[in-house]
Amino acid sequence: MAFNHRKTITFRLAQTARAARGRSGMHLVRIGLHPGQESVLKALAEQDGLSMSQLAQTLSVQPPTVTKMVSRLAAQGYVERRASKGDGRQAHVFLTAQGNETIADVDRGWKRLEKEALAGIDEKDVKRLRKLLRQIEKNLSASIDEPEEPAEEESEDQIEAPGRAAETAETEAARAEAEPA
Repeated sequence: MAFNHRKTITFRLAQTARAARGRSGMHLVRIGLHPGQESVLKALAEQDGLSMSQLAQTLSVQPPTVTKMVSRLAAQGYVERRASKGDGRQAHVFLTAQGNETIADVDRGWKRLEKEALAGIDEKDVKRLRKLLRQIEKNLSASIDEPEEPAEEESEDQIEAPGRAAETAETEAARAEAEPA
Protein backbone atom coordinates (compact mmCIF):
# COMPACT_ATOMS: atom_id res chain seq x y z
CA MET A 1 0.00 0.00 0.00
CA ALA A 2 1.25 3.47 -0.85
CA PHE A 3 2.28 5.86 1.89
CA ASN A 4 -0.67 8.05 2.90
CA HIS A 5 0.78 11.50 3.57
CA ARG A 6 -2.64 12.70 4.74
CA LYS A 7 -2.18 10.76 7.98
CA THR A 8 1.09 12.44 8.90
CA ILE A 9 1.48 15.06 11.61
CA THR A 10 3.20 17.42 9.17
CA PHE A 11 0.22 17.26 6.80
CA ARG A 12 -2.14 18.02 9.72
CA LEU A 13 0.10 20.93 10.72
CA ALA A 14 0.02 22.32 7.18
CA GLN A 15 -3.78 21.98 7.01
CA THR A 16 -4.15 23.59 10.44
CA ALA A 17 -1.86 26.47 9.46
CA ARG A 18 -3.90 27.01 6.28
CA ALA A 19 -7.15 27.07 8.28
CA ALA A 20 -5.65 29.44 10.86
CA ARG A 21 -4.41 31.82 8.13
CA GLY A 22 -7.84 31.80 6.52
CA ARG A 23 -9.66 32.51 9.77
CA SER A 24 -7.09 35.11 10.77
CA GLY A 25 -7.55 36.79 7.39
CA MET A 26 -11.30 37.07 8.03
CA HIS A 27 -10.64 38.84 11.34
CA LEU A 28 -8.00 41.12 9.83
CA VAL A 29 -10.16 42.22 6.91
CA ARG A 30 -12.68 43.54 9.44
CA ILE A 31 -10.06 45.97 10.76
CA GLY A 32 -8.66 46.91 7.35
CA LEU A 33 -5.53 44.75 7.34
CA HIS A 34 -4.25 41.95 5.14
CA PRO A 35 -2.64 38.78 6.56
CA GLY A 36 0.94 39.46 7.62
CA GLN A 37 0.44 43.17 8.18
CA GLU A 38 -0.56 42.55 11.80
CA SER A 39 2.86 40.98 12.43
CA VAL A 40 4.60 44.16 11.26
CA LEU A 41 2.41 46.29 13.52
CA LYS A 42 2.97 43.99 16.51
CA ALA A 43 6.75 43.97 15.94
CA LEU A 44 6.78 47.77 15.86
CA ALA A 45 4.54 47.93 18.94
CA GLU A 46 7.21 45.94 20.77
CA GLN A 47 10.11 47.99 19.38
CA ASP A 48 9.20 51.04 17.34
CA GLY A 49 11.74 52.46 14.92
CA LEU A 50 13.22 49.21 13.62
CA SER A 51 15.27 49.42 10.45
CA MET A 52 13.94 47.55 7.43
CA SER A 53 16.60 44.84 7.86
CA GLN A 54 15.83 44.49 11.59
CA LEU A 55 12.15 44.17 10.75
CA ALA A 56 12.88 41.50 8.13
CA GLN A 57 14.95 39.57 10.66
CA THR A 58 12.30 39.92 13.38
CA LEU A 59 9.59 38.62 11.04
CA SER A 60 11.82 35.94 9.48
CA VAL A 61 11.13 37.18 5.95
CA GLN A 62 13.27 38.50 3.11
CA PRO A 63 13.98 42.27 2.89
CA PRO A 64 11.95 42.73 -0.34
CA THR A 65 8.93 41.25 1.44
CA VAL A 66 9.28 43.77 4.28
CA THR A 67 9.70 46.60 1.80
CA LYS A 68 6.41 45.70 0.11
CA MET A 69 4.59 45.23 3.44
CA VAL A 70 5.86 48.53 4.85
CA SER A 71 4.97 50.37 1.63
CA ARG A 72 1.39 49.12 1.83
CA LEU A 73 1.09 49.90 5.54
CA ALA A 74 2.51 53.40 4.93
CA ALA A 75 -0.01 53.97 2.12
CA GLN A 76 -2.78 52.94 4.53
CA GLY A 77 -1.48 55.34 7.19
CA TYR A 78 -0.40 52.73 9.78
CA VAL A 79 3.37 53.31 9.62
CA GLU A 80 5.86 55.87 8.38
CA ARG A 81 9.43 55.54 7.19
CA ARG A 82 12.09 57.94 8.38
CA ALA A 83 15.68 58.20 7.18
CA SER A 84 18.28 57.18 9.73
CA LYS A 85 20.03 60.11 11.39
CA GLY A 86 23.40 58.39 11.01
CA ASP A 87 22.90 56.92 7.54
CA GLY A 88 20.43 58.56 5.19
CA ARG A 89 20.33 55.43 3.03
CA GLN A 90 18.84 53.41 5.87
CA ALA A 91 15.15 53.79 6.77
CA HIS A 92 13.53 53.15 10.12
CA VAL A 93 9.84 52.30 10.44
CA PHE A 94 7.57 53.85 13.07
CA LEU A 95 3.93 53.34 13.97
CA THR A 96 1.65 56.29 13.32
CA ALA A 97 -1.18 57.23 15.71
CA GLN A 98 -3.50 55.15 13.51
CA GLY A 99 -1.08 52.22 13.70
CA ASN A 100 -0.92 52.45 17.49
CA GLU A 101 -4.71 52.55 17.72
CA THR A 102 -4.99 49.46 15.52
CA ILE A 103 -2.84 47.33 17.85
CA ALA A 104 -5.78 46.86 20.25
CA ASP A 105 -7.92 45.60 17.34
CA VAL A 106 -5.15 43.23 16.28
CA ASP A 107 -4.91 41.89 19.84
CA ARG A 108 -8.67 41.33 19.98
CA GLY A 109 -8.49 39.45 16.68
CA TRP A 110 -5.65 37.24 17.92
CA LYS A 111 -7.56 36.48 21.14
CA ARG A 112 -10.68 35.62 19.16
CA LEU A 113 -8.70 33.35 16.83
CA GLU A 114 -7.06 31.61 19.80
CA LYS A 115 -10.45 31.05 21.42
CA GLU A 116 -11.91 29.66 18.20
CA ALA A 117 -8.92 27.40 17.55
CA LEU A 118 -8.86 25.93 21.05
CA ALA A 119 -12.61 25.45 21.56
CA GLY A 120 -13.26 22.11 23.21
CA ILE A 121 -9.63 21.55 24.30
CA ASP A 122 -8.93 21.60 28.04
CA GLU A 123 -6.15 23.74 29.52
CA LYS A 124 -3.89 20.79 30.29
CA ASP A 125 -4.01 19.66 26.65
CA VAL A 126 -3.45 23.24 25.46
CA LYS A 127 -0.24 23.45 27.51
CA ARG A 128 0.96 20.09 26.18
CA LEU A 129 0.09 21.06 22.60
CA ARG A 130 1.99 24.35 22.96
CA LYS A 131 5.05 22.49 24.20
CA LEU A 132 4.87 19.88 21.44
CA LEU A 133 4.46 22.54 18.75
CA ARG A 134 7.50 24.42 20.08
CA GLN A 135 9.53 21.21 19.82
CA ILE A 136 8.32 20.53 16.27
CA GLU A 137 9.16 24.12 15.31
CA LYS A 138 12.63 23.70 16.84
CA ASN A 139 13.12 20.39 15.00
CA LEU A 140 12.09 21.86 11.67
CA SER A 141 14.09 25.07 12.16
CA ALA A 142 17.33 23.22 12.90
CA SER A 143 19.91 23.23 10.13
CA ILE A 144 20.15 20.10 8.08
CA ASP A 145 23.77 18.92 8.19
CA GLU A 146 23.36 15.27 7.32
CA PRO A 147 22.20 13.92 3.96
CA GLU A 148 18.74 12.45 4.04
CA GLU A 149 18.59 8.68 4.27
CA PRO A 150 16.10 6.81 2.08
CA ALA A 151 12.84 6.29 3.93
CA GLU A 152 11.83 2.76 4.81
CA GLU A 153 8.36 1.57 4.00
CA GLU A 154 6.23 2.02 7.12
CA SER A 155 2.56 1.90 7.81
CA GLU A 156 0.93 4.99 9.30
CA ASP A 157 0.60 3.16 12.62
CA GLN A 158 4.37 2.61 12.74
CA ILE A 159 5.27 6.30 12.37
CA GLU A 160 6.32 7.52 15.81
CA ALA A 161 8.64 10.15 17.16
CA PRO A 162 12.13 8.78 17.94
CA GLY A 163 12.48 7.49 21.48
CA ARG A 164 8.78 7.73 22.22
CA ALA A 165 7.53 4.29 21.21
CA ALA A 166 7.71 2.79 24.69
CA GLU A 167 5.94 5.62 26.50
CA THR A 168 2.35 5.19 27.55
CA ALA A 169 -0.40 7.78 27.62
CA GLU A 170 -0.19 7.83 31.41
CA THR A 171 3.53 8.63 31.32
CA GLU A 172 2.92 11.49 28.87
CA ALA A 173 0.11 12.88 31.01
CA ALA A 174 2.26 12.75 34.16
CA ARG A 175 5.11 14.52 32.35
CA ALA A 176 2.77 17.20 31.00
CA GLU A 177 1.61 18.02 34.51
CA ALA A 178 5.15 18.22 35.85
CA GLU A 179 6.62 20.38 33.07
CA PRO A 180 6.04 24.13 32.73
CA ALA A 181 4.20 25.37 29.63
